[in-house]
Amino acid sequence: MTTAREAVETCYEHIHTAEHPEVWITLRDRELSLALAESIDVRVRDGAQLPLAGTTVAVKDNIDVAGLSTTAGAPGVRHTPTVSAETVRLLEEAGAIVVGKTNLDQFATGLVGTRTPYGTPASASDPTLVAGGSSSGSALAVALGLVDVALGTDTAGSGRVPAAFNHLVGVKPTLGMLSSAGVYPASPSYDTVSVFARTLHTASTAMQIMTAGAGSRPWERHARLSMSRGRVGTVDEATLELVDAHWRTAYLSTVEALAAAGIETVEVDTAPLLAAAKLLYEGALLAERAYAFGDVLAELGPEADPTVASIVLPARKFAAVDLVRDQQRLVAARATASGALSGLDALLLPTAPGHPSIEEVRADPVGANSRNGMFTNFVNLLDLSALAVPAAGSTPRRPAGVMLVGRAHDDLVLADIAARATLVDAPAPAQLWGAPYRELMVMGAHRSGQPLNHQLVDTGSRLLGTVRTAPTYRMARLGTTPPKPAVWKTGDGGASIVGELWALTPDGLADFLGKLAAPMALTPVTLEDGREVLGFTCEPGALDGAEDITAHGDWVAYLRASHPSDSPDSGPAVPVEDRLRL
Repeated sequence: MTTAREAVETCYEHIHTAEHPEVWITLRDRELSLALAESIDVRVRDGAQLPLAGTTVAVKDNIDVAGLSTTAGAPGVRHTPTVSAETVRLLEEAGAIVVGKTNLDQFATGLVGTRTPYGTPASASDPTLVAGGSSSGSALAVALGLVDVALGTDTAGSGRVPAAFNHLVGVKPTLGMLSSAGVYPASPSYDTVSVFARTLHTASTAMQIMTAGAGSRPWERHARLSMSRGRVGTVDEATLELVDAHWRTAYLSTVEALAAAGIETVEVDTAPLLAAAKLLYEGALLAERAYAFGDVLAELGPEADPTVASIVLPARKFAAVDLVRDQQRLVAARATASGALSGLDALLLPTAPGHPSIEEVRADPVGANSRNGMFTNFVNLLDLSALAVPAAGSTPRRPAGVMLVGRAHDDLVLADIAARATLVDAPAPAQLWGAPYRELMVMGAHRSGQPLNHQLVDTGSRLLGTVRTAPTYRMARLGTTPPKPAVWKTGDGGASIVGELWALTPDGLADFLGKLAAPMALTPVTLEDGREVLGFTCEPGALDGAEDITAHGDWVAYLRASHPSDSPDSGPAVPVEDRLRL
């Protein structure tokens, strides 16, 4: 097992040999990082549970890390915080080691990565192409294999476009899910910390840690933990005509991957959403940026990036009525988005319409940037969740990205879809990003592949895995339609019964219980590891004439062995003894 010290030593070796100084604005002293790693190793040896022990992290330089300067891409605003941003603090408490602060478009305003005085980052795949912004350095730190995880921010697509340009997973969580404490604001109503990683499992581990932060937006009770409808919306042919050939092919291959995974795809008119995207930079909502850093930008003079200044400074002249007008347009656009997602689990879009070169951006800095945000700009405006993943057929040498977009707090649904379509690795079942849930054990007709399983799936529940009860239960077959087992606790002669453990949100559990038919009841069930979870038992008097099948220990195994056709007369019934009745 690699120690934290070994992980940090390897990290700094990679940073040294990679020779990409433009990735970093500030790099933590190697000896200090090694000292932090050694302290983590000591804590682990002493029995501390540190899920991120030895994980190396890069942090975008508009997010505070105690002891390292924050510049937001502008040397004139450099300061050294004494307290880390809440997201960083949580990662460090879990054993992660921040090795440095990364380059970005100045004041996180841009999707190209070239609006910086700290050197121009290029794509990891091609030095002539942009890395994508504004979180360019964070994406590159992961894509080049320098660190395990990087934090970015995402207002218009800054956590998704760089992921697409560098063959990465980019998590753009529901607004407010991650604390904004210690983050230099760009557009405060629409900013969020984002995560870059090479795998969804790694990104999900970081999200699991950071969603515990103070000030985080509470999860909705009706949030879903996995896909429930089995339908994803796709863009129409007219929209795809706006996409470059390589990215169009990759997108269509991804649609095929969803279909191959049994997910229905339905064309959706995304034109209203793309129109709403223009409000972020072409209307009075720009006043958010002018409010956040406009005065500082004006004071920087020649230190200000000219493109950023030309976009933000004029926004100080908008009238209140202009802002109210565009906010009302957003209200209408959110209703449109709700309608577009009706009956769907998510929308699938290209993350960007193509991958511009550095020269193309220099020739048309505003136009090229606007094109990069064609599919991303509307997401935060409309309070939606998003997950950027490599498209089917994408490679590190020739990347292309797609983006799954869902309702607020459907973040885990997007992760589930991406994993089912094998666009990414599957996250661990228990990586639920801080969502509230109850565990429920099912042992019969609600198990996967059984006739009532849809009642669980329809609530957006998540399968956590196969479990066993303590060896103190018995099981019988009831004469119901469809057939179900009855399980009950016994004082002697019991066995360990196999079942599945599912996670349900509070509203999901309530919906599920509303469909529960007699004679089943929900009571605590003891698992073989001693934990107690909710599970099904049987009401008194329901076992008359029921067939005792405890010896099978598994309802599905019983059906397979004794009743392959689920026929009610596929074998003689063995009455359950009266002493075993509830």
